[in-house]
Amino acid sequence: MIQPAKRLDTVQEYYFSHKLREVRALQLAGKPIINMGIGSPDLDPPKAVLEAMQNSLFDAGAHKYQSYQGLPELRKAVSNFYKEKYQVDANPEVEILPLMGSKEGIMHISMAFLNEGDGVLIPNPGYPTYTSVTNLLAAKPVFYNLSEDNDWQPNFEELEKLDLSNVKIMWVNYPHMPTGSNATLETFQKLIAFAKKHQILIINDNPYSFVLNDNPMSILSVVGAKEVALELNSLSKTFNMAGWRVGMVIGKASYLNEVLKVKSNMDSGMFYGIQKGAIKALEMSNDWFKEQNKIYEERRNLTWQLADKLGCTYEKDSTGLFVWAKIPEGKKSEEVTDAILYDKDIFITPGTVFGSQGEGYIRFSLCVTSEIVKEAIARI
Repeated sequence: MIQPAKRLDTVQEYYFSHKLREVRALQLAGKPIINMGIGSPDLDPPKAVLEAMQNSLFDAGAHKYQSYQGLPELRKAVSNFYKEKYQVDANPEVEILPLMGSKEGIMHISMAFLNEGDGVLIPNPGYPTYTSVTNLLAAKPVFYNLSEDNDWQPNFEELEKLDLSNVKIMWVNYPHMPTGSNATLETFQKLIAFAKKHQILIINDNPYSFVLNDNPMSILSVVGAKEVALELNSLSKTFNMAGWRVGMVIGKASYLNEVLKVKSNMDSGMFYGIQKGAIKALEMSNDWFKEQNKIYEERRNLTWQLADKLGCTYEKDSTGLFVWAKIPEGKKSEEVTDAILYDKDIFITPGTVFGSQGEGYIRFSLCVTSEIVKEAIARI
């Protein structure tokens, strides 16, 4: 048999890829599964966004290959969005690069800057893709622990004790997934100072800024941040456009030029109609966020009730699309979620998916209707 590449020995199939097959099999067997595991928004994008895409389909050149750097008006829309929402100036000509989803950016940035054996600081708990991409490139994951005691912020004393001699990049993710902890200006300032001291490129993965959060922040708002930092962002959660695959990376032109070298060899540009819809989304008023968050707030209140029924505790000042809950002492995350799946037909994500620091926690998604959450409460 033809053998797969050795790099695949370093990664496993993404948890949700194989677990959702198991969930689908249960559904096919007639089980009434409630899926509160995955963060795929169930709400629709703004109507104006759909209309903008539809109306664009008859534009001249709409179905041709598009620029690797996206439409100029899309980059301008991103620039305006960052100025209005984050008070960050970004030159639309050279400091913004549209992506087919920010997940694509994790691979492109890593390929652009990592050599074999380079160290990568990765949060624990954190988004599993940071680790899998690092492993695929034969770089070395260097995990830094986040804890509830420190509000899931980096512990800089512990970071300084790590061997940083070969570390090239550091992943941060605020508002944090899975815990919902928001960044502080102090954290961002310390991260930039840390990066400058050790010559590390920091990337803040920032797709949850506007979900149940009254204080959206960008790491690029810190003075001097562009010298050592990039930021990934996405329309997936903010505008319910997960399947559209629209994201962007913002930062210093010289860094983006290196990312573009990778990207331009990996795709042939984003579909024109999707870009036109994205432009309209970025022009939406704050009323859009307020209406979305009314819905998510109701769902979150009900999910807290569900967590109460399971004997869990949680932080009420967390943000984002999930509820991160601590399970009763002495229990294991996967044992708890599997028991709920097979006994109550409710799929919840175990915290261990996000790293060893996730043991003792479970994560509920808010991407289900209030009626479905009420049904889950009734089942428990």
